[in-house]
Amino acid sequence: MKRYCLSLFLILLFCLPIVSQPKYEFRAVWVATVVNIDWPSKQGLSTEEQKKEVIDILNMHKKLGMNAIILQVRPTADAFYKSELEPWSQYITGTQGQAPNPYYDPLNFWIEECHKRGMELHAWLNPYRVAMKYDQPLSTSHVAFTHPEWILQYGEKLYFDPGIPETREFVTKVVQDIVTRYDLDAIHFDDYFYPYPLKEAFPDTTSFRLYNRGFLTDDIADWRRENVDICIKMLNDSIKASKPWVKFGISPFGVWRNKTDDPRGSDTQAGSTNYDHLYANIIKWQEEGWIDYCLPQLYWRIGHPLVDFELLANWWKNHAYGRAMYIGQAPYRVSPDSKTKEWTEPDQLPKQINILRTIPEIGGSSFYSSKWFKENLLGFQDSLQLHYYKNPALIPPMPWIDNTPPQPISKLKRSGKKVKWQTFPATSEMDKPWQYVVYINEAGQTFNPEESGFIYDIAKLKELKFKRLNKKKKKYEVRISVLDRLNNESTMSQPVILKL
Repeated sequence: MKRYCLSLFLILLFCLPIVSQPKYEFRAVWVATVVNIDWPSKQGLSTEEQKKEVIDILNMHKKLGMNAIILQVRPTADAFYKSELEPWSQYITGTQGQAPNPYYDPLNFWIEECHKRGMELHAWLNPYRVAMKYDQPLSTSHVAFTHPEWILQYGEKLYFDPGIPETREFVTKVVQDIVTRYDLDAIHFDDYFYPYPLKEAFPDTTSFRLYNRGFLTDDIADWRRENVDICIKMLNDSIKASKPWVKFGISPFGVWRNKTDDPRGSDTQAGSTNYDHLYANIIKWQEEGWIDYCLPQLYWRIGHPLVDFELLANWWKNHAYGRAMYIGQAPYRVSPDSKTKEWTEPDQLPKQINILRTIPEIGGSSFYSSKWFKENLLGFQDSLQLHYYKNPALIPPMPWIDNTPPQPISKLKRSGKKVKWQTFPATSEMDKPWQYVVYINEAGQTFNPEESGFIYDIAKLKELKFKRLNKKKKKYEVRISVLDRLNNESTMSQPVILKL
């Protein structure tokens, strides 16, 4: 199997056009804890087994070149972290309300281990879902018991009613609590706002009657969209008031609206859309600056007759409105056994990466989801590690939050194959040194800091020991720059010479 995957990689390497690897690129992977579960692999694992799986997952993705993890920490009004507002998730312990034993805080552990590896941790929450089954056992302290008037059954699931002001306030309070207490890098919501429609109507007639804000019955769809708008703005205001450097991102369904319904929409024929079915007016949130990044889920193949990947990528690029735009990709569809020919071909995901890299408005992608990287992806892992993600990449800065670079390092010393450096103190959290870019080039070689090939590492500590680079020791120039929490980069140090 390894020989087969390597052969596929070599075919791709020589047959696909090479698109240069950018210095700045968001490279994330979702880690789901409910439905298509990535972690824990099964319920009932011990604390040490859970931690080992975390380490294995992060080591795998670090090796593949990822720089961010999007971890699902609140799948159903529950918590993968210590919370006074919601019970421990049943998906971490097997029983809702039961803490891990021996005790540890999973979210904190993920954050610490991500940061050790120079990776961001984006905490993925679902705003309105309460339970995957209406009759599943819930903790006695669950909000469904303390505020049953907030809860609706729709199909087999339970949801918060987005039309009730108190539910928006509660969701905001949950997010503010996690932002305040944890050193995370972003809050992330997926495509689930109002649920995907079933045959029956969503049962919110009571909340509409009580809180319609002057909307008429014929305008209930606009009222629902405004309910979500209000919640998104509240969340962004709360996050930025608590920790201005924490990003807020949304990963919507891949189609905002079809062109047949709206001239601004995409030339697609999607059966569901964000605007019409989930009541999520995502491009308004981009226009208003209520979110920091949009990550639409383009889980279709290039050339799909109804929802073409390339067409949609080019549609979304026109709706960034000065905010970050990334794209969700679907390794879960890749399989030699797929009934769709294009997903049995090893060049589908690499070609998608090439397309995205030719679009300046798109700054990277995220993959759904982690567990599929342990499967046969037709050589895609080799393609990432040996070509597309061969060099480290910085997560793109967000100048609308902060565009002030940190101070450069104060001292740089070398000793053998090791370098150490010092930094200046900073009082503001956003000005503090967060990571360090280590550049290297052979002495005499023209150095260009904008080329990713000159990045040796993105380090967390203030020292680095180099590996032997050449059988015959050659002289190399090493330079260091400082990154703050939002990846603003300082000026770089003068080079020191090492023989490696």
